[in-house]
Amino acid sequence: MSNYLVPASSMTCAPVKKLVTTSRWSMSLLGMVSVFMLAGCSNSQDSADDSSSEATEATAADTKEVLRIGTEGAYAPFNYTNADGTLGGFDVDIANAICDDMKVTCEIVAQDWDGIIPGLKAGKYDAIVAAMSVTPEREQQVSFTDSYFSNALVFLAKKDSSFNPSNSDDINAHSIAAQRSTISSQWLEDTYPKANMKLYDTLSNAFLDLGSGRVDAMISDKLPAIEWLSSPSGSNYVLKGEEIDINDNFAIAVRPGDPLQAKFNESLANLKANGTYDKINQKYFTVSAASTSAATVENTEQPAADSTAQ
Repeated sequence: MSNYLVPASSMTCAPVKKLVTTSRWSMSLLGMVSVFMLAGCSNSQDSADDSSSEATEATAADTKEVLRIGTEGAYAPFNYTNADGTLGGFDVDIANAICDDMKVTCEIVAQDWDGIIPGLKAGKYDAIVAAMSVTPEREQQVSFTDSYFSNALVFLAKKDSSFNPSNSDDINAHSIAAQRSTISSQWLEDTYPKANMKLYDTLSNAFLDLGSGRVDAMISDKLPAIEWLSSPSGSNYVLKGEEIDINDNFAIAVRPGDPLQAKFNESLANLKANGTYDKINQKYFTVSAASTSAATVENTEQPAADSTAQ
């Protein structure tokens, strides 16, 4: 009889049923054996179900799609690096909100500006969210999503400076700082080819030289300029002239032909529709009209293009 007393956990429900229906044992003994076997079968099945569920959940967590985003980390308030090394700013919040909408894990890394498009093309990340202006030259290398921000350019100089950007001779006569490979430096070079441009790898270094008096003036995107003017380093500086509208739009860059382009556009539309975009925008760009006008000298003329620029 010992040949039949196998551990219940090693038996499935089918052998138990067969044993119950075909055995010649006494009803009392058979009843006891059946109870133990069926209990073991049930416990074994429950354990298998639990293990299967845990394995499924672990696999889902391990295989959750990771979206890798490249940003500069040196272009406040759009993107910057905190003291603890983490990344912050408008671009970073927008990227995280997009990842939440797409239900993917967001992995954001910093990349020097000059290498940010090469990094995308080399596969270091899947997209660029870094206050990147859409230009024909860049469109030859990457594909852009719909715009997520509109930008204007401004000039800055010391409060007591006679620098007047509405006068092309003034622009040509002064040293002007700009960040290399940006829409600001490109516009200045195209519009005033005789200008004495001083180019910098980062916007922070350009502001540093302006504040130290190593350059006479600077051209920059409007919002980073206003943020710098509100800092101790920029307290003796103002915007000069009117802001320059060149139909400059920021968009997310992806590799040409990447399906992510359409997915990003869908998520951007969702963020604007559900109010998330407005909340992020207000967090960084609530600049009063008074503060803007106070930073601007009385000069209503637009900068005149140098006649030799044509």
